[in-house]
Amino acid sequence: MKVLIVDDEPLARTRLVRLLEQQGGYEVVAEADNGEQAIAACNEHEPDVLLMDIRMPVMDGLQAARHLAGSEQPPAVIFCTAYNDYALDAFEANAVDYLLKPVNREKLALALAKAQKLNRVQISALIESSNQQDPVAANSQRQHISAKTSRGIELIPVEQVRYFLADQKYVTVYYVTEAGGALKEVLIDDPLKELEREFTGVFVRIHRNALVAVQHIQGLEKTDEGMQLKLAGAVTGPIVSRRHQAEVRKLLHAL
Repeated sequence: MKVLIVDDEPLARTRLVRLLEQQGGYEVVAEADNGEQAIAACNEHEPDVLLMDIRMPVMDGLQAARHLAGSEQPPAVIFCTAYNDYALDAFEANAVDYLLKPVNREKLALALAKAQKLNRVQISALIESSNQQDPVAANSQRQHISAKTSRGIELIPVEQVRYFLADQKYVTVYYVTEAGGALKEVLIDDPLKELEREFTGVFVRIHRNALVAVQHIQGLEKTDEGMQLKLAGAVTGPIVSRRHQAEVRKLLHAL
């Protein structure tokens, strides 16, 4: 069974490697020190199990688990943390193992034995249960948008996103990876309504099918198609519906 170890503390990773060697039958395919690196390692190595800390810089374990839930075969996640205030009962009820540091060899063996691949429902229950116990996590916004591509799960930093555009049941995110770079696009699974709810104040609705990053709005211009939004780093922007034009103009005056 292939295992990925994710922890920002090198000594903690070393201890888990040693415990796995004692178990036998497990191969540590990679190590990572934050959730973002964990996703990249999962794309490359396709591990069966993640032994992952929760509180880490850049991206924490819960965020990484939520992103990984978008893959076709998400790995089983066993959380290994020094904190006991993350809804232990809820984690166990959803078949997610939760071990306190220093990790005990016997408990790790039991956790690995019952490790199951998580589905979207289990991950959602995990995140919701944790948020109910941790107000900070509940109020935090994602720093990345995840997209399933031929290369696996790709992470798009929120600050690179210019706008989201919905077309029936599909949502496309338009983003720029570098200053002066070309506008890129990729399909994502997040519904527009959920994005609007999560990123209130960061993205504003300008059309029933479009959300735009407030910080990148530069102006409005009249075109044959209607009033088009000018965005930093984007040659063309989405059309502003008549219903939202007054609100957008008010926002521009405030910027």
